[in-house]
Amino acid sequence: MVVPFSPLSPDSDLVTVEEFYCLVPDGQKADLIDGVIYIASPDTRRSDRLGGFIKFLMQGYAAVQGLGEVYGSRFAFELSEFRAPEPDAAFVRRERLHLVSERRMVGGPDIAVEIVSRESRQRDYGEKQQLYADAGVSEYWIIDSLQRRVEFHRLRAGRYEPVPLEQNRIFRSAVLENFWLDVEWLLVEPLPNEYQKFQEILAQQEHVRNM
Repeated sequence: MVVPFSPLSPDSDLVTVEEFYCLVPDGQKADLIDGVIYIASPDTRRSDRLGGFIKFLMQGYAAVQGLGEVYGSRFAFELSEFRAPEPDAAFVRRERLHLVSERRMVGGPDIAVEIVSRESRQRDYGEKQQLYADAGVSEYWIIDSLQRRVEFHRLRAGRYEPVPLEQNRIFRSAVLENFWLDVEWLLVEPLPNEYQKFQEILAQQEHVRNM
């Protein structure tokens, strides 16, 4: 939902990144999109568990492989003076971690993940997809359990292209090398055990390495 925060400067109708940090309390998920603050509604139990599930898999894999760091839904990426989204999960390559400070990253992540809610659907499929493409985010994943739909997009020549799934269910990331996901894991209820699925990802990665 849009929250009518007033810019701190009387000379503009748009909220800047620095004003965004002052106006939004720590711990509150929000996005700054083209100078407008969007405050997220409280998570459903399903969305909260889904966010934890995907972050666990990404974070564990990135740590084991030494590829970079994964951030959750309360961390902002400063894309311009008037743009600072907070993806539900995000991956940053090790070689770009010098751009990360305690409160923000200057620039976009290498992977952005959004978990769609009823109030965020238009932004997740529309404004934020374009915003991430403009920022050069290599992969954009959209998880929409309400519509039982998962999309993976890869940036090519400045535009996102859908990534085809293997066997109509397996996604392989080009950014998190050899990381894969079974889309069914993200759609079943209840969600599978994250530790077991993490072990499956690692086992297949080890098999590929030994081939």
